[in-house]
Amino acid sequence: MGKYSKCLALSALALTMFSGAMNAENYSLSTPKTSLVVDATKGGAFKFVYYGDKLAAADIATLQAGGTAGKDAYPVYGLIGASEAALSVRHADGNMTLQMDVADITEQAEKNAKVLKVKLKDRIYPFYVTVCYRAYNDVDIIEMWTEINNGEKTTVTLSQFDSAYLPIRRGNVWMSHFYGSWANEAQLSEEELKPGTFVVENRDGTRNAHTSHGEVMFSLDGKGQENTGRVIGAAICYSGNYKLRAVTDDSEYHQFFAGIDEYNSEYHLAKGETFTTPVTAFSYSKEGLSGVSRNFHRWGREYKLMNGNRERKILLNSWEGVYFDINEAGMAQMMADIKSMGGELFVMDDGWFGEKYPRKTDNCALGDWKVDREKLPHGIEGLLAEAKKQGIKFGIWLEPEMSNTKSELFEKHPDWVIKAPKRDLQCGRGGTQVVLDLGNPKVQDFVFSIVDDMMTKYPEIDYIKWDANMNISNHGSQYLTANNQSHLYIEYHRGLEKVLQRIRAKYPDLTIQDCASGGGRVNWGTLPYFDEFWTSDNTDALQRVYMQWGTSYFFPAIAMASHISNAPNHQTARTVPLKYRTDVAMSGRLGMEIQPKVLSEADKEQCRKAIADYKRIRPIVQFGDLYRLQSPYEKKGVASLMYVTDAKEKAVFFWWKTESFCNQHLPRIPMAGLNPQKRYRITELNRIDNNPLAFEGKDFSGEYLMQNGLEIPYNHNADWGKTNEWASRVLLLEEVK
Repeated sequence: MGKYSKCLALSALALTMFSGAMNAENYSLSTPKTSLVVDATKGGAFKFVYYGDKLAAADIATLQAGGTAGKDAYPVYGLIGASEAALSVRHADGNMTLQMDVADITEQAEKNAKVLKVKLKDRIYPFYVTVCYRAYNDVDIIEMWTEINNGEKTTVTLSQFDSAYLPIRRGNVWMSHFYGSWANEAQLSEEELKPGTFVVENRDGTRNAHTSHGEVMFSLDGKGQENTGRVIGAAICYSGNYKLRAVTDDSEYHQFFAGIDEYNSEYHLAKGETFTTPVTAFSYSKEGLSGVSRNFHRWGREYKLMNGNRERKILLNSWEGVYFDINEAGMAQMMADIKSMGGELFVMDDGWFGEKYPRKTDNCALGDWKVDREKLPHGIEGLLAEAKKQGIKFGIWLEPEMSNTKSELFEKHPDWVIKAPKRDLQCGRGGTQVVLDLGNPKVQDFVFSIVDDMMTKYPEIDYIKWDANMNISNHGSQYLTANNQSHLYIEYHRGLEKVLQRIRAKYPDLTIQDCASGGGRVNWGTLPYFDEFWTSDNTDALQRVYMQWGTSYFFPAIAMASHISNAPNHQTARTVPLKYRTDVAMSGRLGMEIQPKVLSEADKEQCRKAIADYKRIRPIVQFGDLYRLQSPYEKKGVASLMYVTDAKEKAVFFWWKTESFCNQHLPRIPMAGLNPQKRYRITELNRIDNNPLAFEGKDFSGEYLMQNGLEIPYNHNADWGKTNEWASRVLLLEEVK
């Protein structure tokens, strides 16, 4: 089973079988703090029993007597009346019903996890569904996916094929989910679940995180609180179109379904074929929304994210600094500047390639990955030599899945692009961009060769920014047969994963950023092959507070690229002071998105200091536990969060004012996650104030800081020109031995 189906995370679960009441065969999956229990009695229906706090064996044995959902663990269509189903099919004889019983149960130990597989068989047809669970021994995550097998003599059509199902007891249940658009990703929305069906879906085709996210949290005790209350989180680990449904009918349970979006994607399952759905990961915590986030972050760093335990470099990316105006002298100047400020990596973005059609704007040359020698006479090797001279690493931008109609690639292989038969091409960016058909094995080989050829020729390249700037707007594959055109979306992402698997098998240490018109691919389906993601094309610091807040619900800071950019900002035209921009960027994977030569010497010195300070806190931010403290979405005028090391000997506290008024009153913010018995010394980082804060260098107990917090001044006591309506603070807390 590949990483494609390693993704929807529930919460912890070890595997022990118990014989329970009412002759049920209860199987319990347990993580350090959670249990999931199912009834898998052979010959009977497969039933969901429990998901929540970890249970003792004695309680598992009497669960049914205490009252349970009575719901199928994986409901199928046909004989369940009006109820929603996770799976619906059409047999070759036209029968659209399923009736599944437990046929077999297998248990398997993996490193740091256990897997339970419950095989179901239809009572009449040789049609099988294996419902799979993986419970981790060291993190509160449980993954669920299905393996659907056709043992019939001819093709069976899959109309609905969800990965996961979970009933949630009704009460005062609230759902947190995310919406947005380009340059406005991961906007948090919270609402109470009420009768009806709430759907979160994406149909972009190539990307899936601009307008919605494939992750949700359910707060079981009313509107979600950050660090208290029972919360269930779910994330579908898939790079393509998905659908999440929360169905509230007349029963006592909300019903949650997660899977590939079936819209125009019916799948024709051939005789003997097995269709494996993407993983959906679940987590449960009694420590609120942030508790579930911490579980996902630990799981992500340890088991999903590429190189998740390796510190990320501080980089300068060229895009907002020069856009397409790439040239040797300019690249050398930017390398020298980032080195002088303490940076470790320079990335050359779009605009460096194209022979017949030089890439001077966005309407040509994608697919023609040859250096434009007019811009770069000494080629990539010359830039690598310059980076080596400066003592930094070098990275480069690629968009391997795409082409332009104005390109040598398209002229040679027009049959390689996604195109509806008998229709004119609908083009994207620049009026010429098209999507390559990754369902085609020849295209897969070509896309792999782009990275392979570059890394073979230039093995010193340290970093690739992998972009994807177009959706699928032409439903048609020139490779797939006429009767399998509905497989387009699924085969595209199967092909993408095959390419990424080949790249990572050969280049496991290469750092690759997951970019897709900004944050279009922030999902756990692609991140097993990427080291980080570009959170948004919008680098405005204030808007980043909101976007990075939402993104942090399921994704760790180590993967969240957050860059210092220019003022006025290129997306919002907002003028934000450098201090605020750096304080926001330091809460993620710090980088720069700017032309350094436009900075004054004083600004360069401030960046130098911020980068040096970030290096002090980099392990805390990138590997620490996140505690969100004050949400910007509550409109209290301030946002705050902190990271705490596992040993609780260090922490870093972030505070950003989000609005400014005369005589305003902001809340004092208690900290979280500290050891109440330890004492912590406070140091302000990236300071611009003329005088230190009153608590600078002072010691406080963890108990005091978590009960009271510190009184943060609303403004900076700085020189004229540095004092304005903006205010932000970064505080380092270190245990006093």
